[in-house]
Amino acid sequence: MAKVISFQVPKSQREFVRYQEDRGAHFYDKLHQHPQLQLTVILQGKGQFLSGDYVGRFQAGDVFFLGENAPHVFRSDPEFFEKDTELASAGNTIFFDFQALEKALGELDELQALRKFEEFQGLCFQIQGQAAEEIRAIFNQFGLTNGLQRFQLALQLLSLVDQAGADLVRLNEAGLMLGLSEKDGSRMDRVMQFLLKNRFQKISLEETAAVANLSKEAFCRFFKLRTRNTYTQYLNQLRITEAQKQLQETDLSISEIAYRVGFENLAYFNRSFKKICGVTPKEWRAICS
Repeated sequence: MAKVISFQVPKSQREFVRYQEDRGAHFYDKLHQHPQLQLTVILQGKGQFLSGDYVGRFQAGDVFFLGENAPHVFRSDPEFFEKDTELASAGNTIFFDFQALEKALGELDELQALRKFEEFQGLCFQIQGQAAEEIRAIFNQFGLTNGLQRFQLALQLLSLVDQAGADLVRLNEAGLMLGLSEKDGSRMDRVMQFLLKNRFQKISLEETAAVANLSKEAFCRFFKLRTRNTYTQYLNQLRITEAQKQLQETDLSISEIAYRVGFENLAYFNRSFKKICGVTPKEWRAICS
């Protein structure tokens, strides 16, 4: 199989769980994937979370669970990239390396339930409600543990994910980028970076196709296959998620927000917003206030 987008999680070959604390102005902003399962708690910061065909937002308190090789990026909002910013981003992540348990998974009956997580390959989830609350509580003590206690807490976290029920909300579709070649992975990252950087401006399909070094027709096929959306649909989703943020955090008029996020027509903005969110911008603001 062709090499996929690569991101190496520092680890030893005999380590099942790796705990990582991310601190800085912004999070790692490249589209990437890795063979370890990932459980992340956002402590500080906000921005857009992208995975496959999913476009959404993240903020402090959110809990995300990603299956093996789920392509993703936590893209902090533009203000977190400004020079000399005093804004900060923080998140704690646990990586679960099932390859380290390969022999045990095949021989120990007690660990057979863990094979369920093989079905999560390429998928990402947001964990909400009581399950998220319990996971955050365990994360608060996880960094202070090691050895058998850390292994015990890791299994407890996986058990909480397994038993989360309706609190485990699936965000994307599987298989959109599995087996993506290194060349196409790099191409997709360039496209994502370009769209995220320029999403509030007037950008044409031809410009974006040029970033991918593809003809317009070839780019449309490539992009639809990887995101299950047309170029216009995906760009509108990026803009609408920013509009959601501004409707919630500012007192700007709906028309001004529409123009700020890249819509030149207010009626088109209202239609697009309702199609994606299920409510009008005015209704969204009322719900979030």
